[in-house]
Amino acid sequence: MNGENMKKIVDKLFSYQDLKFKEFNSKIIPNIDKSTIIGVKIPKIRMFAKSLKKEKDYKIFLQELPHKYLEENILHSILISLDNDLDNVLKELDLFLPYVDNWEVCDVIKPNIFKKDLNKVYEYVKVWVKSNDIYKIRFGIVTLLNYYLDDYFNEDINNLVLSIKNDDYYIKMAISWYFSYALIKQWDKTINIIEEHKLDKFTHNKTIQKCIDSYRISEDDKKYLKSLKIK
Repeated sequence: MNGENMKKIVDKLFSYQDLKFKEFNSKIIPNIDKSTIIGVKIPKIRMFAKSLKKEKDYKIFLQELPHKYLEENILHSILISLDNDLDNVLKELDLFLPYVDNWEVCDVIKPNIFKKDLNKVYEYVKVWVKSNDIYKIRFGIVTLLNYYLDDYFNEDINNLVLSIKNDDYYIKMAISWYFSYALIKQWDKTINIIEEHKLDKFTHNKTIQKCIDSYRISEDDKKYLKSLKIK
């Protein structure tokens, strides 16, 4: 993709700019430079990604790393997610994940093709969560949350998340998010983690709070979880 075509992509993203949304996004993603945020809502980027994917040379955009703008990275994440070739998705993730520098870009990567071979993807997840890269770890956790808490689930999944030792805020938040979903979907195999205080205080209490805020947990279970908070 030549410079002119790359400029067309950026210009298109700017055509969707919402300055109020830029202000909002800069507050919830405080760890990146505000000047790199255009201010485009994700549904608009999804719409653009679907139209861009119809063009022959869209894959060249995926090779143009690093990108300058947050929205380019979100576009990149969505284009990977739309790919129906699992091997290609895993290859593209290997190239892209080192450039992910915030939770929003990380969390929007959700390739449905992962469901085709969860055993194969799990081998990659185990590598991601053992990485030293914050957003590779977070992506691994979010992948487990999205795809491994239903039919594929076993207690080794919980143990893999428990094995992550990293004090970064965005990793701890992802772990609490994971265990709140594990309690929603796999209560009987997960509640012991809370009962036995296997998480650090921050993550433990965040997990409980996320469950309390959920409409998918019964009032009785919420009451029990409240009693397990660490003071």
